[in-house]
Amino acid sequence: MSFSLDTPSAQTLKSEAKALRAQRELAGENLSHGAALEAVAKAHGYRDWNTARAALPDRVVSPWQVGQRVKGLYLDQPFTGMLIGVQLLGNMQNYTVTITFDEPVNVTPTFMFAALRHRVVSTIDIHGISNASRGNGNPQLVLKRA
Repeated sequence: MSFSLDTPSAQTLKSEAKALRAQRELAGENLSHGAALEAVAKAHGYRDWNTARAALPDRVVSPWQVGQRVKGLYLDQPFTGMLIGVQLLGNMQNYTVTITFDEPVNVTPTFMFAALRHRVVSTIDIHGISNASRGNGNPQLVLKRA
């Protein structure tokens, strides 16, 4: 099954149910739409579809979108740039983002020479904080809307 960037939402669970029905149909099994909704709701930890529907919004917009202007810190260096790639990971909690910096970022700890990055790919949580940390304990990437 594929998931959209607005997971979890009622719309996404409906799409998952539709995909489940299609999978079962290819396997020669007949699954009603209602049974597919119930199965998907239980797979997401809800008692039944009605409970899931009451708990979930129709749609949840991803906090990160391709083309979005961003700013933040990469390896403790300030930057501004644009998101050119966003992918929701399978855990539905983290995103892999690709950022093109407006100005290259020097990623060396010393300024005796420069190693400039023009683009970076990183995994962040919904708040824009990377899971990976630097040696000093700071996150490798802190991302905010510009």
